[in-house]
Amino acid sequence: MLFVLSAVLLLFLGFTGVALDRAYRNSVEAGAAERLQVQVYLLLAALEQEAGEFFVIEDIQDPRYASINSGLYGFVYDAAFVEMWRSDSALTLSFSSRGQQTQPMPGVGESVFETVIDATGEQLFRFSYGILWEGIESPFSVSVVELAAPYFSEIRDFRRSLGRWLGGAAALLLIVLLILLRWGLRPLVRLSLELRNIEQGSSERLTAGYPDELRAVTGNLNRLIDSERRQRERYRTTLADLAHSLKTPLSVASGSIENMSNLLRYENNSDELDEQLAVIRQTLARMAQIVGYQLQRAVTSQSPSTLAVRVDVSTAVTELLAVFRKVYADRHFIVDSRCEEGLQFRGDERDLLEVLGNTLDNAFKYGDSQVRIIARQGSTGALEFYIEDDGPGIAPNQRDFVLQRGARADTLAQGQGIGLAVVSDIMASYQGNVSISTSDLGGARFSLYFPQPEIDGVRD
Repeated sequence: MLFVLSAVLLLFLGFTGVALDRAYRNSVEAGAAERLQVQVYLLLAALEQEAGEFFVIEDIQDPRYASINSGLYGFVYDAAFVEMWRSDSALTLSFSSRGQQTQPMPGVGESVFETVIDATGEQLFRFSYGILWEGIESPFSVSVVELAAPYFSEIRDFRRSLGRWLGGAAALLLIVLLILLRWGLRPLVRLSLELRNIEQGSSERLTAGYPDELRAVTGNLNRLIDSERRQRERYRTTLADLAHSLKTPLSVASGSIENMSNLLRYENNSDELDEQLAVIRQTLARMAQIVGYQLQRAVTSQSPSTLAVRVDVSTAVTELLAVFRKVYADRHFIVDSRCEEGLQFRGDERDLLEVLGNTLDNAFKYGDSQVRIIARQGSTGALEFYIEDDGPGIAPNQRDFVLQRGARADTLAQGQGIGLAVVSDIMASYQGNVSISTSDLGGARFSLYFPQPEIDGVRD
């Protein structure tokens, strides 16, 4: 913006300088014409004519007419522009072919002001006035010629002075403009810093005290921030509802297992055993239904945001791997973990754990003996994860299907559960994406891309 305003200011001052220069030049030339007109009148008062010849009957008031090459010259021409008389100062003066006559002879009582050139290339001002001498029918013209150099020198001095003044004015105006811009944009700079503090988690809301022009904006931003926090809280509440909703089905399942255990221990009652198994199946189906519904509700209620805290990726991966090593300790997996130092995920930590936990669980569940996880920052600034295993992999025609939102576990060819659909939903909420390919280990390779948010044009 400063560059544009500076360019407009310089353009305006440039046009102003050209206009002032032209006006001053016109003024100088007009002044020269007036002075030469006075000289014509003085010359006419001193001239006399007899038998078609002109001569001076008395001394002309300006002594320069009597000094050769004085810079002021007088002439009389007939109607054919033939010289009838010249002053002593013009005895050695001759005009170039371009300086003889550049405009028509003036009519009687009319005048012509023009610029002519002498034989040496010097520019001169000429003022010609048409007269009709008594007793002579043919008109004459009286011309006074003066060197233009003093006038042009005056114009050059004015241009230098004008350039200095306009240059100083431009510098002063630019400084004032810069100060005004910094003062005017200070609230926006403050707004940018406060948004960055909110984005980094060191502040919760925008403070008050903004100008009237920005109060509506800051108010709307605060409402947006509050809405985002309410959505995040709704996410936590939904997970709490999920845990609460699972209490009763788990109690029923536990009781049925206890009853089944007693039946097996004390009786051999196959009918009651089948009944208890049916209860367990129904209860587990209900639990699966609740899990699917509540997780989808939690994901869809969360809108993407850049206002979450930073999560250390290496710590999250280390904690998850420690859990899975214990869960699958009997299978003796070789785990290859490659995480770049200092990587940070901007978002809800539980989202990151949910995504990595589901994909790692899939790798441990279907891998044979090796699991690999790579975390790095891509060339575009995106946070990239690659989870691989050496299992049977996922058929190409099933890769899109297993990531479909709401896909049920009993319809997936490879046995992947709702966790992969949840991974896809969470990735979508962050404007990221997940893809499946074949790993060089032989199994599936999950590629996760989290685009990191930008604040004030700077990618974090």
